[in-house]
Parts: sequence; C-alpha cells; structure tokens
Amino acid sequence: MKRFEPLDIFRGMTVCFMIIVNTPGDWGNTFGMLLHAPWHGFTPTDWVFPAFLFAVGNAMAFVEHKWEGQERSKVLTTIFKRAFLIFAIGYLLRWFPFFRLVDGEWVFKSIVNLRIFGVLQRIAVCYLIAALLIYLTSKRTAIVTSVVILLGYWLILFAFGDYTLEGNTARKLDLWLLGDSYLWQGLGVPFEPEGILSSFPATVNVIAGYLIGKYLKEGIDYEKLAKLLLIGATLTATAYLWHPLFPINKNIWTSSYVLLSTGLSAMLVAMLIYVMEFKANPWRLGFFKTFGMNPLFSFVLSILIVKILFIVKVDGQSGYSLLYQNAFAWIGGKFGSLAFALFIMILCWGAAKWLQSRNIYIKL
Repeated sequence: MKRFEPLDIFRGMTVCFMIIVNTPGDWGNTFGMLLHAPWHGFTPTDWVFPAFLFAVGNAMAFVEHKWEGQERSKVLTTIFKRAFLIFAIGYLLRWFPFFRLVDGEWVFKSIVNLRIFGVLQRIAVCYLIAALLIYLTSKRTAIVTSVVILLGYWLILFAFGDYTLEGNTARKLDLWLLGDSYLWQGLGVPFEPEGILSSFPATVNVIAGYLIGKYLKEGIDYEKLAKLLLIGATLTATAYLWHPLFPINKNIWTSSYVLLSTGLSAMLVAMLIYVMEFKANPWRLGFFKTFGMNPLFSFVLSILIVKILFIVKVDGQSGYSLLYQNAFAWIGGKFGSLAFALFIMILCWGAAKWLQSRNIYIKL
C-alpha cells in the first residue's frame, strides 16, 4: 500500500520536537514551552509523547492489511516480537554504557536499582495492548474498551487516592509492584510517569490514532477533513470541560489529558492533509519526512549522542557541558540553550537523511 505522506510528516514532527525538548544546552535556561507542566496543566512539550503514540496507531491502520491471510500465530508472534524489541531497546539505552568508572577503573554496571520503564518501554506496552485489541476484536470493541479505560481510570484514581504527586493510585501501584528504587526520581520522590497503571489510558492514544487512520485510509475529501477537525475540536473541548473534575496531567496520564492530546493531534493531521493534499501549491515539508521515515532510529540516536557526550569527561567536565559552554553559551540564555538542542536535532536529521538517500528504513 502507498505510504500516507501526511502521516510521515506528522510522525517526523513529533520526533523532531522530542529531540529538541530532550536536549537543551542548559535546563535552567529553557523556554517555558519546551518544558513539561510541573504537575497539572499542559504545554506544547506535554503534547509530544502522546502525539507519537497517536502516530503509532495511525501507522497500524495502514499496515494491518499485512495481517490478512496470515496465520493467527504468525501475526501474534510479530506483534509480541516488535513490542519486546522496542521495550528491550529502551531498557538497554537506560543501561548503556553497561560499565561505569569507579576509582579509576571500569566496572560492570549492575541492573540492580536500574529504572525499568521509560519512553520506548511505554511505546512498546501501549503498542502491544492496542495491537492485540485491534487484531483480536472489532473496531466497535476497541471504541467501547477505550471509553471503559478512560472512565475506569478516573474511577480508580478517585476511589483509591487523589491526583497529587504522592497520593495518586498509579504511583501507589508502581511502588507496591516495583519498589521505589526502580522508579524515576526526578520529581523529588520515587514516581514513574511511564508506569503500569497509566499505560492503559496511554494505550487509548494509540487506539484513537488507529481509528482515525482507518477513517482516513478509506479516502479523503473536504467533508471528511471537516469532520476530522470537528472530532478534534470536540475532544479538546471535552478535555477542558473535564479538567475541573479530572485535571489534565501528563505525569499520571489522566483521561482528560488523553482527550486533549488526541484532539490536538487529530486537528494537526487534518491541517497537514489540507496543506499537503488540497492546496493548489501543496507544502511538501520534506524536512520532517526524513525523521518520519526513520523515527525509531532518529530518537535512539539522539539518546546515544547525549549519553556519549555525558560519558566523555575532560578535567571532570562532561563533553555535553563543554560543547554547550564553548560553542553555544555565547549566544546567551535561552536562545543558546535552544541552539544546542537544534544542533543535536540537526545531527540526527543528517544521519536519518543519509539513510533516506540510500532507501534504508530501520523497522522492527
């Protein structure tokens, strides 16, 4: 089946922005829109991750035809294998470089107390749940299940905790099942933003992407485009109406957050389709397509570059800090920090472009 170019562009935009928000030269000098909301609330950065999950679902709608005619065991093996590989890559990146320097000697880095979950791990889990649901059941069942998940998650968090950092049910479950040493420590207390319970509402982002991808795959015209915009606007408005009762919150991936991020993604896809398919002089947006054709490679490469820069030390200072201080800090403040992030992003784009020029597309 022919590639759906607006999907490649959408996916490429999310990867591009993910790299930028993850690699500022100075976290203390970063534009507010490139930071996550402290707890409740929403910034453009909070949109990036669910938008990528949405894109995963979109892509599923355009490849599910490959499942037709195959034995169920083969399809299920493919789904589980892909999920496992994505999870394993995420975990190995967390473990990398597998050795650490102790008293001048390199020693093997133990996985004891190594954080288990992360961005790629959540993508793997959400893909697995969504793919199984889509393959083994009907579209109607996927929709009903999504509604049940969003309402059920609200009920669980309301009944067994609250919506605070320390009191939310998602954190309590992760602490009970995993222990505090295996969770993220970035907010001052053990807490896993990509934890077990919150992966279920996150899966709805994938399912929603699939449903909209399936809707678009059947053909596009102005009426369908208008309906897609209306769907996105309705989901966004519903999210803000729900917000006083169930706050929009990325960290615990609240149901209102799912609706908001899905609504915005639907509207952006509609706008991309318009400017690429319906304008007299369509916008090609090839820069983002380069990332969209090799999204996993581009994201993993950005992580490896950052990790290697932090590993390299000169007089006790990391290569990351040295590069920023000597090449970008002179620009000043937030603009210098952003310039560094753009530099890392361009490095990754160049590598992805090289692969694209040779028709190399890394898939799992």
